[in-house]
Amino acid sequence: MIIVILAGGVGTRLWPLSTPETPKYLLKLNGEKTMIQQTFERNKLITTADKIFVITDQKNAPKVAEQLPELAAGHLLPIPADRGTAVSIVMALDAISREYADRDEPIAFVHADHAISDVDGYVRSFGIAQTATVEHRTITLVGIHPTYPATGFGYIEKGEPVGEVFEVLSFKEKPDFATAEEYLESGKFVWNAGYFIGSLNTFLATIEADAPDLQKTWETFSQIGEVLGEEYNAKFLEQPSDQIDFALMEKAKKLLVAPAEFDWSDIGSFKDLHEILPIDEDGNHAEGAKVYLDGATNVYVRNDYGMTPVVVIGVDNIAVVNTPNGILIARRDLSKNIGEIAKKINKERSGV
Repeated sequence: MIIVILAGGVGTRLWPLSTPETPKYLLKLNGEKTMIQQTFERNKLITTADKIFVITDQKNAPKVAEQLPELAAGHLLPIPADRGTAVSIVMALDAISREYADRDEPIAFVHADHAISDVDGYVRSFGIAQTATVEHRTITLVGIHPTYPATGFGYIEKGEPVGEVFEVLSFKEKPDFATAEEYLESGKFVWNAGYFIGSLNTFLATIEADAPDLQKTWETFSQIGEVLGEEYNAKFLEQPSDQIDFALMEKAKKLLVAPAEFDWSDIGSFKDLHEILPIDEDGNHAEGAKVYLDGATNVYVRNDYGMTPVVVIGVDNIAVVNTPNGILIARRDLSKNIGEIAKKINKERSGV
């Protein structure tokens, strides 16, 4: 199987740790390795290192290359700008088609910034999805069993079972809380994590049948001599911005979904991050030099600017982060507010 790792986005809700210069996937958030390094190692258990590709932006491509020395030559695909996942995925399919003669070999698309501790379950789940896509010649998604009524994720509605997987009945956008509770209680829905598998022939057949705009993009890209060369990049920038969920998946007439057999977090906030890290008897997680807690409970504290002590006294349910990029003190659950303010800060720094 060929693996394509999508390494994009900033992760503004994790500011001031995550910034445009050092986005979430390049950070060490839950261990000694960065998120993209963990993703690379996890997928090496599914395939070989020389069959892994990474899509990222041109600015951060050198950092990705530094963090992933095993990445094969030509398998780092630096896009000129963010145009959404749809165009990037078509570009990756084009690059793969030029290198691999076997157009029936499964290709899996995964994300660089997800936290997964049950690696064996991950490998098992992708094996099930791989088998399904080969047997049925259709794109197979890997969906996450919901553990709470999340309003921040899209959902996939499961239909009839097909062996170990299910037909996809529908996609549901981020629901309100009451609807999310209904989804959870029904047992008929999984979270859409953006994981999907299909062969080149399967992807191209689905695109041709159900996504005429992406078909035009494929035809444009496949006629250009060098992938991500000057002419290619110019055409890339002309493409409309869209996400693969809207551009292809929700239009496809036949899809399958394999429910995941592993734990999963997209670490979308400091609350999410806190929940996957070790804590003390008071529910606190503290890392970095010169952190002092007194009477604090359920607090996430990180001090990446060790010259300055961080003291937290008598508070509950907050995140305190001290870095050279800035200082954050916030309720752990107000990630949306953090993201919006971080976007303003990033615009001010870039002069936009």
